[in-house]
Amino acid sequence: MPRSTRRETPSGPVPEGVSGGREGISGAPEGASGGRVGTSGAREGISGGREPTRRRVIEAAAGLLAREGREAVTTRAVAAAAGVQPPAIYRHFDDMDGLLDAVAEHGYARFLEAKQASPAPDDPVEDLRAGWDLAVEFGLANPALYAMMYGEPRRGTDSAAFRTGMEILLGRIRRLAAVGRLRVAEPLAAALVHATARGAVLTWLSLPEDGRDPALLTAMREAMVTAVTTESPAVQDPGPAGAARALRAVLPQQTALSEAEQHLLGEWLDRLSR
Repeated sequence: MPRSTRRETPSGPVPEGVSGGREGISGAPEGASGGRVGTSGAREGISGGREPTRRRVIEAAAGLLAREGREAVTTRAVAAAAGVQPPAIYRHFDDMDGLLDAVAEHGYARFLEAKQASPAPDDPVEDLRAGWDLAVEFGLANPALYAMMYGEPRRGTDSAAFRTGMEILLGRIRRLAAVGRLRVAEPLAAALVHATARGAVLTWLSLPEDGRDPALLTAMREAMVTAVTTESPAVQDPGPAGAARALRAVLPQQTALSEAEQHLLGEWLDRLSR
C-alpha cells in the first residue's frame, strides 16, 4: 500500500493526491464566493434576461452553501445574495427544491470540467486510481456541495453533466477491459468505483477532524482497485468471462453491426462476463 503524506486543509489532513485544491474544483463557484450584492442584482458582466438571472441565483445559492452550509440556503437569503426579489426564485425554479436540483447540476458540471481537464495516465490501472482520487478530492474541497449532490442520491442525476461524467468513468473501465485487466463486469466495476469514492468522502466528512486518518482513504482506494482489477491478464482470467469483458469494452467502436445487433451482442457479452 502506498505511503500517504499529510497535508493540512480546512477538512483536516488528507493524503497527497486526494487533498483538494486542483484548479477548478476547490472552493465556491466563481462569482459566488464574495459578499452579497445590492438589490439591483447587477454583477459585473451579467446583464438583464432570464438566463443570466437564473445563473446568478444558482451561483448565489452555491456560494451560500459553500460559506454557511445547507441551512443558510433559504429563499430570502438567496434572493438577497442574488439581488432579486424572492418571487423570482419561484419563477425560475418553481420551488426551493428545484433550485437545489439546479445547484446540484451546477456541481456536477464543475466536477465534469475537472475530469475533462485531468490528463489520463498511460497505465489504465493508474488511470482508475487517478479518477478515484479526483472524485475524492472534489468532495473534500466542496464538502457541503458534495454532501447535497451525493447524500441525496437522485438529486441532479438527470443532468447532462452527470451522465457525461459517468461515461468518463465507464471509459476508464473499458480501458481496463480492453487489456484484460478487468476482474468483474463493467456495470459492477462502475458501481464499486462510484460507491467507494462516495463512501470515502461522506465517511471522512462525518469524522471529527482529530479522528481523520489519511490511511482510510488510501485503504479504500486500494480495496476498490483490488476488487475491480486483476494483477496479470494472462493468468488471472483466461476463460470466457475475461474474453467477453475485453470484447465488450471495444464493442462501441465497431461499425459492422447495426444498432440492434450491437445492443443484442452487448447483452450476451454482459451475461458471459459475470
